[in-house]
Amino acid sequence: MRASFSKLWIGGSDVHDPDARRALSHWKLLGRVRWHSSWNSVLAQGLTLLALATIVCTGSPVSAQVPRVYGQGAAAVGMGNAFAAQADNPSALHYNPAGMTQLHGFQMMGGGTLVGGTTDFESPSGMSATGDHDGAFAWPGPGHGYMTANLQALGVPLLDKLTIGVGVTTPFGSVMRWPEDSPFRALTTFTALPLFDIKPTFAYQLHPDLSIGGGADIYTFASFFGEGHAELQSISPGGLAPAGSKLEFNGKGTAPGFNVGALYTALRNGGGQPVANLAVVYRSQATLHLDGALSANGAKIQDATTTLVLPQVITGGVALWPVRNTEREWKVEFNVDYVGWKSVRNLDIHLANGTVIPQPQNWKGTYAILVGTEYRWLRVDRLPGWEIALRGGYTNQQAQVPDLNFNPGVPSADLHVVSTGVGLLCKGNGSFLGLISCGSIGVGSVKAKFIGVDVSYQAFLYEPRTISENTGLRAAVNGLYSSTLHAGGFSVRAGF
Repeated sequence: MRASFSKLWIGGSDVHDPDARRALSHWKLLGRVRWHSSWNSVLAQGLTLLALATIVCTGSPVSAQVPRVYGQGAAAVGMGNAFAAQADNPSALHYNPAGMTQLHGFQMMGGGTLVGGTTDFESPSGMSATGDHDGAFAWPGPGHGYMTANLQALGVPLLDKLTIGVGVTTPFGSVMRWPEDSPFRALTTFTALPLFDIKPTFAYQLHPDLSIGGGADIYTFASFFGEGHAELQSISPGGLAPAGSKLEFNGKGTAPGFNVGALYTALRNGGGQPVANLAVVYRSQATLHLDGALSANGAKIQDATTTLVLPQVITGGVALWPVRNTEREWKVEFNVDYVGWKSVRNLDIHLANGTVIPQPQNWKGTYAILVGTEYRWLRVDRLPGWEIALRGGYTNQQAQVPDLNFNPGVPSADLHVVSTGVGLLCKGNGSFLGLISCGSIGVGSVKAKFIGVDVSYQAFLYEPRTISENTGLRAAVNGLYSSTLHAGGFSVRAGF
């Protein structure tokens, strides 16, 4: 399939079966991670819109050469994804579930991202190749969809502090295509992993200054979207399949995980608004068993399986509002992410005949520093009923793949990401071009309290990385890798 997202690579290793060694030792396994006149009718329409938005927009990740996709909402992306201690829109389901207690009524949000850019390779002998995302832009791009509902309106004791929600995101993966005549064609020509994360989530306000949240992460593939499985393609050097054959490993499966978060307001202003928030979020490790097949030119050679470990992620954050009043707000936020890639020790391939192809990975845990800011005008004289926000951010992320297990399917390198964005929010008393009242949108007596649109742009500036000291078939990966990517995203949200 040529429209999905992500890649996780498997490095080659010795195989004791001679035929398997000749045909399969070159495989670095990857995958692709390719969502009533009453409240009932509003909810039904919301589900339909979010499902369509997620299916249409889900595909290739924002950070196309890093298996984890950070951006899951354009407002947060515009702030460099430093959002865990703010978490005040429906994307809180991803960034910090505890933040959902800040959301009133019923809210929904959906959007996606277009990713473009290239990776250039030059070998020590001067040979070169350029990889892309299966085109100028990865299509479809990664997407997200969320719905939240605060249960205060039910008037039930103990439930008045509860908020529930559900989301669909594309949290891992990217699509990567290399020419079929590249120096390392026996290792990779195409990789992808169309993986969805379904997120039933809750949040509860324990105290006016303290909220907690948590939920499940159901990682799975969807047969209704493309081929619905992880995929790796390469060109056979000979062996079990004739030289020049197009080899493919594919597999799919489902794995459970969970996430928990807390949000604490340490300081408020005279109007009772938070001006200093602290946040902590934990996302669990999940083990994904991929069952599929190894094929040549579309014909199955043997059934094959492997195990993919999705890492645990720990996030801490602090948000400060130097300015926060009825006219404007200015926020600065700092987050630190730890991603436990060290759990990716191997991606051994098990064939139906009992042969095991060792694929050591030995990745390392990494840290990311995320800094973001937002300046929001709450009242605009020339646009009554509107809010306008300007955003910016910076992320620094470490490479996780060591030189000796490096594979061009995941050309991992230290990364600098510069982000910017704009947000427009039309409240009930506002109007679009003076023609349509934002408060008139809805079903029957249930009308929108606000409609918002957020857009973002990111430049991914990878540090050049030189790979050396690989031998044998893997010597083909030795050389200089340079990558620059660009991503533009949007989110649309509404509250009722």
